[in-house]
Amino acid sequence: MHRASRRIAGRNHAFALVAAAACACVVATPRADGQELGEFEAHGDVGDVKQPGSVRFDAKSREYRITGGGENMWGTKDAFHYVWRRLSGDLALTADVRFPEAQGQPHRKAGWIVRQGLEADAPYADVAVHGDGLISLQYRLVKGGPTLEAKSPVKAPATVRLERTGDLFSLFVSRDGRRFAPAGAVSVPLTDPVYVGLGVTAHDPAAMATAVLAGVALANSGPVAEAARVLESSLEVISIDTGEREVVYKTRDHIEAPNWSRDGRFFLFNNRGRLYSLPREGGQPRAVDTGTADHLNNDHGLSADGKWLAVSHSPKGESLIYVLPAAGGEPRQVTALGPSYWHGWSPDGKTLAYCARRNGEFDVYTIAADAAGSADERRLTTAPGLDDGPDYSPDGQTLYFNSERTGLMKIWRMKPEGSDPQPVTSGEEWADWFAHPSPDGKWLVFLSFDKSVKGHPPNKDVALRIMPATGGEPRVLTRLFGGQGTINVPSWSPDSRSVAFVSYRLVKP
Repeated sequence: MHRASRRIAGRNHAFALVAAAACACVVATPRADGQELGEFEAHGDVGDVKQPGSVRFDAKSREYRITGGGENMWGTKDAFHYVWRRLSGDLALTADVRFPEAQGQPHRKAGWIVRQGLEADAPYADVAVHGDGLISLQYRLVKGGPTLEAKSPVKAPATVRLERTGDLFSLFVSRDGRRFAPAGAVSVPLTDPVYVGLGVTAHDPAAMATAVLAGVALANSGPVAEAARVLESSLEVISIDTGEREVVYKTRDHIEAPNWSRDGRFFLFNNRGRLYSLPREGGQPRAVDTGTADHLNNDHGLSADGKWLAVSHSPKGESLIYVLPAAGGEPRQVTALGPSYWHGWSPDGKTLAYCARRNGEFDVYTIAADAAGSADERRLTTAPGLDDGPDYSPDGQTLYFNSERTGLMKIWRMKPEGSDPQPVTSGEEWADWFAHPSPDGKWLVFLSFDKSVKGHPPNKDVALRIMPATGGEPRVLTRLFGGQGTINVPSWSPDSRSVAFVSYRLVKP
């Protein structure tokens, strides 16, 4: 990459003039004689900046010392100093960011920025390291639109990495500069070529702020046809206290719906119609013997005592529910009617709760776990619209489910026999699916889509949200690219401190 940056040095003056002519709010400065910008082509102030910024690159240490003014990188327009080049395709952008002055605006920012243009209100995605240590993935989806963010649970000092894979921007953070953990992902559609570079804002129009960016690494794999991309699945664990994420297993296979074993030693997940077991510490998955049930969907789970496994299997096109020993073995058919999709065990192990379509309507049903191909099921919901995802509270007194009976999919609860349905989540921003209570009964975790999304499809920007089981305002645990397969089934750790889920990316083959 360094040799490539030298090849474009002769074009800098003309390129900067074109950029300046295209946007009067930017003065792009070409490399002066003897000035080296490393990976970058030019630098300049973006937006309304009272005092001109500057950049100094130390070729020996590979450090950039950037000074910038400006009110902020936020809201509907930005003001900062930017050192940049234009690139197309996937990117991996890494840096250590520090502010040498201890004093200063706590919200001054520095980091990697990928922009559609040099206009102050251009769409963009960045990793912003703040003066007070906050690290966030900031983004503006449309020109002149608001700035949004996904906050990292890890604060600076840390090494940050911003990766672009197609439209998806993913933030990774590392405390030691080697092991990177995911910290959030959002889709920001930008048209190639894009501006890629380092930026600093003072967060004070009357002040200047300086940041030192070391370990700067820019990897660009070039354009990738969307049709050529392949799915990458990551089985992750997130702490509900800190929000920190750990990738346990990554694969180019399509894996879905992790369960956590009752002893905490392993996960179960679905891959192409079969179940696999994976040690908690990672390693190689092992196929679970499910006998003749070899067309499984992603609705499966263990009984409270850990001895039995319920699965949803489609032997002839329509899903039916089966039960087999947790260690593996030949399954016993439970439901006679289909389609039926398992979602919950009662704590005493005697009853299965599931979603089923009967006479064209999807509702919540229960059936005895020891039934053998029985049609003797109990319908619990009758409201028009989809009712799905039932899961029992650990005391067996409440059955949570998601319902679109009020128009937008929300989490509801009812008594285990179906009486007294009550809404749990509200609001118009999110569509909420698949609520799972923690083993200690204190929390509900669930999957939220943007309200515009119908159903629970794959490959969408989603959020894992959590709230007290007694009620209260939900909070976002993390944002990711996922949906179908992320958290369809119960996936709490036995100690109620963590949740397992699957995130996805569409990457270069």
